[in-house]
Formats: sequence, structure tokens, C-alpha cells
Amino acid sequence: MAEKKVSLDGLGAATIPQTLGSVLELTTDAVIAFDGMGRIIMANEQARQLFGAKETMLFGHQIQELFAKPYGAAERPAISALAKAGENSIFWQLPFPSDGSSVLVSLPREGDMPLELRVRCEKTSAASDTYVLCAHDADESVAQSREQERMVKDLTRANRRLSGTLRIVLDTLDNDDMSQLFSRTLEEIAETMEATGTLVYLAEPDGFHLRGHTASLADSALPPFLSYRNGMSRVLLRSEHALRLRVLAPTTSDLRAGHTSRREVIDEETHETHKLPAKLVPPFASFIAVPVWFGGHVIAVIEVGWERLHPTTKEDGRLLDAVASYLSVQLMGAFTQMRTEHAARLEALHSDLREKLYAAGEPSPEDGLSFFSQMAEGIGCIFCRVEENDYGPTAVAYLPNNGMRALPMEVEDIVGSKLGNEVALARIDAGSRLSDWLSSLGECSIGAFVDAGKVMDQKVAFMVLRPQDAEPLDTDELSFIHKCTDDFCELMAGTARRMQDKRISQALQLGMRNELQEVEGLTASGIYSSATADAFVGGDFYDLIRLPQRRAAVIMGDVSGKGVEAASVSAAVKTALGAYAWEGLAPARMVRSLNDFLLGFSRIETFATLFIGLIDIESGKISYCSAGHPPAILYRAKRGELETLDVQSGVVGAFEDMTYIDGETTADPGDFLLLYTDGTTEARNPVGAFFGEDGLKDAIMQQIPKGFDGILDRLLATLDTFTARNLDDDVAMVAVRYDGLRTQDGPEAAPSAK
Repeated sequence: MAEKKVSLDGLGAATIPQTLGSVLELTTDAVIAFDGMGRIIMANEQARQLFGAKETMLFGHQIQELFAKPYGAAERPAISALAKAGENSIFWQLPFPSDGSSVLVSLPREGDMPLELRVRCEKTSAASDTYVLCAHDADESVAQSREQERMVKDLTRANRRLSGTLRIVLDTLDNDDMSQLFSRTLEEIAETMEATGTLVYLAEPDGFHLRGHTASLADSALPPFLSYRNGMSRVLLRSEHALRLRVLAPTTSDLRAGHTSRREVIDEETHETHKLPAKLVPPFASFIAVPVWFGGHVIAVIEVGWERLHPTTKEDGRLLDAVASYLSVQLMGAFTQMRTEHAARLEALHSDLREKLYAAGEPSPEDGLSFFSQMAEGIGCIFCRVEENDYGPTAVAYLPNNGMRALPMEVEDIVGSKLGNEVALARIDAGSRLSDWLSSLGECSIGAFVDAGKVMDQKVAFMVLRPQDAEPLDTDELSFIHKCTDDFCELMAGTARRMQDKRISQALQLGMRNELQEVEGLTASGIYSSATADAFVGGDFYDLIRLPQRRAAVIMGDVSGKGVEAASVSAAVKTALGAYAWEGLAPARMVRSLNDFLLGFSRIETFATLFIGLIDIESGKISYCSAGHPPAILYRAKRGELETLDVQSGVVGAFEDMTYIDGETTADPGDFLLLYTDGTTEARNPVGAFFGEDGLKDAIMQQIPKGFDGILDRLLATLDTFTARNLDDDVAMVAVRYDGLRTQDGPEAAPSAK
């Protein structure tokens, strides 16, 4: 026989499978390729039709199963001839030789006349033992009849496909309910294609995420995510049309060796074989994967599959391509709606967690375990805290199945470099070093690693994890984790600042107690009430200083602001005024010096109101400077009247060219001076009315008959009753009674207010 040659000049290696596929579709002969062990590795549509009664025995099965009749004794070639031809022992079981000669073969059929076939088989020149068999019906009339039957079946099938397609179009017109549209369309696609089920994946930045399936697949193990980097996604992104695919069953040798992690998937058109991770293969024996294009991008993938091997045609692929093209706009709308709903759900969950966190008050680091566990549960993950390792350079993680384990790498290698205590978040992707380590321990191994640095001297770091075969965290979920972590760290940092302020305030309180010195000829008392339960020291302060030459200085002030800054300025002001008083300066001169001091001491918006009074014990003369402070009240014991010291100047520490002036008055024995801050007169009752200066004067007159001792406590009780114990500002009051100097025979004058 003359050697047959086929010219492949001009065909690149990449185009040979596609060209071969087209040739197999065009030829009218049934074509089957099998290896030296008799395993069928390829068959065209004509072969599936010719051996239709045994189509499930084609791919991956033995060629001899198609030909039940063995060689007869007279038909079997001589053993020596087979040996010379290098024939495999498989041909001892087949009714045809492999030398390319044409033979007539009778194919038995159950309950019917045998099928007479004209068969040719020849070994290829491939490096491995590969044989190609061509067959066609020997009876032309039978072939024509079978062709007519096939055409009728194809026409019936086409009508069913057309009806289903029209139903899909009609059901999707003017349908605003995307979830219902999504579900019903998938069911109709499966029904139209007479398929087991349909899946749909929508594109996200990291891959295709499963977003819908037919009810028939509810109990099936479905791949939830298809990465762009591997699997059929890469093939689909390069394809402009549907791919008709077939999943090969694992071979006996693979099963014995335990090699079941990957499966072979064959492209029916090009006959290319793709090896895919078994977990990424849908639960079908045959399926069509359809890329959905929109605006030059693949926005979705539809997979239509059959549980058993099922012959698919180019027409099936073209039909699904047309359906996908029509549905692309609806799928884009559904995708946008689902993303919006997903983002809204995460935002609502974030608000709820934030509200609970802030309602709890000042949380401890332990409270973060509950907070972050709820956060992780809200996105279908588990929470694993990470702490610093006291016994090595790496941190330790508390894993659900393995307990405390040292991480295999430094935290900085996971999240990268960051500034201070900013929140750093890194994805944990499948195949990364950290993911592989978690997977080797039997733990969930994809998700995110969060490092927020130290808060209140404790490391805040954790992992949020999902199983490896779950879909990765999307961008909205990563943003949700970041915002929740920011909230917790912000609240913890505020708690830390408040605790530090308390410690500073305690130190300031110990160093600058509002104490009144004992001064001969004067009886004094003071009281301070904070509007904030947590405040130890605020901006209100007072003092009574005993000075040489039978003099005394009484001081009351109010520094703007609250907390540590106001307290520290108050401490500085008290110290400076004490020094000025000992220098013998007049009150207005003291205030001018203090104004210069404050302007250089702190921020320009820090200012103070002051009352400074110098009392001459011998004469009862009082010189004072009231710098923006509420006017002092002097009670005249002899007349039983209240007098306001109304010489006023501006505030201290606000402006450089402020003018300060002194006022003067004289006290008689038994008179007393009442100083107070604006928190007293500006206190409000529940309906918003001010206590006011008149209210204070009325309260004083009501309390005078009860004596001088305890008068401030009684005034504060009156104020509490008026405000329903709800002060808006700190309250400070000082009462100084002028007793006069005692003579040898007794006091110069007996006070009238006891």
C-alpha cells in the first residue's frame, strides 16, 4: 500500500486541534481514536450517532465493548502476521485489522437486525500507540433512513429550543423583580436544554462568584468561586463563544494512586484537554460554559450541565450564546442591584455593630473578642485573634482546631510596612504562604489579616477566615472589616486618652487642691461641684492666701475648656497669682501680668475669668479686680442687704491691649463676700430657665437666717433641686466672712451672721 501523507504546512501547533475538530465535524464518517490499551480518547458526532445505543461506552471506555463479536477462527489473522505488524494484543478481540484496509463488520444490536458497517482502522505515526477508526453504514438506504430520522429528531429538538428561547425572552421583558427573574430564567434555560441544571457566576474583581443555580442543584457540591488565574475562567476569558465540555472519569490507575484532586475536561470542539482542580469542576458529566459579554468584558458565566454524558452540538452552543447575549443587559442590572443590596446590608451591619460598641461605654481589649467575632460572623467567617509572642520574634494565632500556634512568618511580611497604629489589612489568598500553612493544619485558609498596632498597650491583630473552597472576601467585605476595626481602635484610643487624662487630673488635683488657708480675722469656706462625673479637676479654681502685714488674697477663676488642658492652665494661673500676691502687686496689676503670661503660655483661644481681692485685715478695706468674672456679692450684716461689686474689666488671656482696673469697698465685721463661677448663675431647670443672679441672691437671703456655717452646702443643694441634679457646667463657690482682729478684751466686733 502506498504511503499516505498529509501536508500540515502553515498550520501552527495551536491551530491543529481546532482544524482537526472542524474536519471531524464535516466528515460523514464516524471517527473514533483509541490508545494501545483500547481506551477511546476521541469521537465525533457521527460516531455518537452511529453507536448511539452505547454512547455512554464511548469516552474513556474500551473500543472492544462496541464490537461484541470476536474474530472467528477462520477470520483471525495468523499470530506471526500480527507479531510482524507489531499488532497490540487488543486486536485479538476486534473484528478488524489495523493496517488501514477496509473490512465489512456486523455490529450486533439487541432485538434488531445486525448493523453492517464498513470499517477502516490504522495506527497513527504518533509517539504513543494511537489508532484511528473510520466507519459508516454499509447499506446506503439504511444510512439515508437513519439520516432522515436524525433530521426529524434535530428539527423537533430545534423547535423545542426555539420555544424555550422565546419563553425566556417574553418572561424577561419589563420584569423589574431581578431576584425572581434570575431564578426563573435559570430554570427555563435548564428546561429548554433538557439539562440537569444551570449555574450562573457573576464577575467580581478577584474572579467569578456563584450567584444563582436551579433548584435541582440545591443539594449538590457547587464551586462557589472561579478564580481568574486558574481553571476554566482563563479559557472562557479568551473565548468568544460557548464551550462544549466533557468531564472524564478518573482512571483506575488514578483512583488506585489516590490522584483525585484534578479532573480532565475535554473541549468537544477542539478536543483540547484541560486539567482542572476537582473542586472547580461542576457536578456534571457534560456541560456547556457560556461567557456573557457586556461592553467588551465578560460579566458572567452560565454553565448548563447534564448529570450523565450527553451529546452536545454546535447549535446548542450557538443557542446559548444568543440567550447570553440577550440576557447580558439583565444580568448587568442584576449584578448592579446585588452589589448595591450587598453593600447596603454590610453598611447596616456596620452601623448596628458600631451602635452596640459605643452603647457599651468604655470597652476593654477583651470586649474586642465579642465585637470582632460578631463582625466575622456577619460575613460568614470565623475570627482568630493574634497576639505578640513573648518567646520568639513571630506572633501567635489562636486557631479553632489547633489552639495557639506561632505564625510561620512575621506580621510585617503579611501586611507590609505601615505608619504607627494605622489599620493595615491584607488578603489571605489561596496559594499564599499563610494560606498554605493554615490549610496544612486543617484550618480555614482564605480571608484577611488585620494589624491595628497597639491600643492601650495591647496588640490588636486578628484573622478573619473562610474555608479554602469558599468564595474570597470581596472589596465591600474588606472595607467593612477595615471600618469596624477603625471604630474599635478609635473608641479604645479615646478610652486610653480619658484614662490618661484621669491620671493626669489626679496628679494635678493632688498638686493644686482648692484649699483655703487659715487667716486670722477671716472665716472662709469653699465648694466645688463638677458637671461631669468622670472629672477630677476642671477649669474652675479658688484660693485664699495669707500675706504679710495682716493682709490676705482671695482668688476665684474659671479657665475656658475642660479636662486636662483646662486643669493644667488653672494650675499655672494659681501658681502665678500666688507669686504676684506675695510681690505685693495691686489686683489690676496682677491681672495685667497674668494676661501677658497666658498669651505666651497656651493657645490663643485659651482665656480665663478672674476675681482677685486683697483684704486688709486691720481696716477691712477690700481692693479687687473682676476680669470678666461674674460680679461678687457682699452681704452687709448690719443692714441685712446684699451688695454687688460691679467694677468690671475684660477677660484674661484673650487680647494683648486689654485694660484692667481696680475696684474698692470696705467690709465691717460680720459681712461676708460670696464669689462664684458662671456655672452657678447659668444653671438651667428642666424647662430651660436660668437660675440667674437674682435666683442666687434670693437663695442667699433664704439661707442667711440659718447661719454662715454650711451656707455653701445649702446653696448647692438649692441649685441641685432647681436643675433636677443636672448641671451643665462646673460650679465653684467661696464665702469669706470678715471677722476683724480680736482685741485683748475680745473681738473688735461680734459678727451678726453665725
